Amino acid sequence: MLTQQHIVINGKHQKPIVIDVSYSENKTNLPVIIFCHGYKGFKDWGAWNVMAKQFAQAGFCFIKFNFSHNGGTVEQPIDFPDLEAFGNNNYTKELDDLEAIIDWLYNNTEIKEIGDIYNLSLIGHSRGGGIVSIKAEEDSRIKSVVTLAGVCDFAKRTATIGDLESWKTEGVKYVLNGRTKQQMPHFYQFYEDFIANENRFNIQRAVSKLKIPHLIIHGNNDTSVFLTEAENLHAWNPQSQLEIIEGSNHVFGANHPWDHDFLPEHLIMAVNKVITFLKEK
Repeated sequence: MLTQQHIVINGKHQKPIVIDVSYSENKTNLPVIIFCHGYKGFKDWGAWNVMAKQFAQAGFCFIKFNFSHNGGTVEQPIDFPDLEAFGNNNYTKELDDLEAIIDWLYNNTEIKEIGDIYNLSLIGHSRGGGIVSIKAEEDSRIKSVVTLAGVCDFAKRTATIGDLESWKTEGVKYVLNGRTKQQMPHFYQFYEDFIANENRFNIQRAVSKLKIPHLIIHGNNDTSVFLTEAENLHAWNPQSQLEIIEGSNHVFGANHPWDHDFLPEHLIMAVNKVITFLKEK
């Protein structure tokens, strides 16, 4: 297996995007997966590197990246040294970052020598699940989409960040990162961006219009994004496939840091379900 780490490309919003690509050496025509991390996440969180290896060994070209405004930097892609960038993140930027990755993929000669760019799937975890659901509906280059503990509603999450009047007046609201103990800023532009693009950011609208294979994986012990959100996604797209992992939490048994070369039980179950789905679709 070969992993090309920390490839840097220019994003559309004055911040670079850092990419990892994992695949088996001497292989060609590999189906391609792009993985999107979630809120307060990053490409090297927990067991994501081990997961990338699993997909590469299963015969995929697996791409993961940091959203340009996730709070990481090129020099320090893990955790959140750039809280100013984090505070200026929004759904538009994340959708644009994902589009930039797809554009880069389509114009990368080296990747096209090993990967089948016309067999492109998206996987998103948590908030990333909402991002891939929207992008899959609006970009015909995407041939299948998978959500892992994916959210079904951006509106309620945007509104619950804080009291709107004080948020507007103060210009910022803070959310505690329980692991790093950082106060993570959300500038008021986040709400303004949501309101300006509310129809585009409607996950129900996007999912109900999907015409491509759609897999929804969720744990029934997820206390961050409840199972009802997965059930909503499935109800909005009855042609989708819903897989419930008994006992699994929001991160499928992983944590950060993950100091093992194997996946936790629930995450390997999720990965195997994705591999089966993508190979059978």
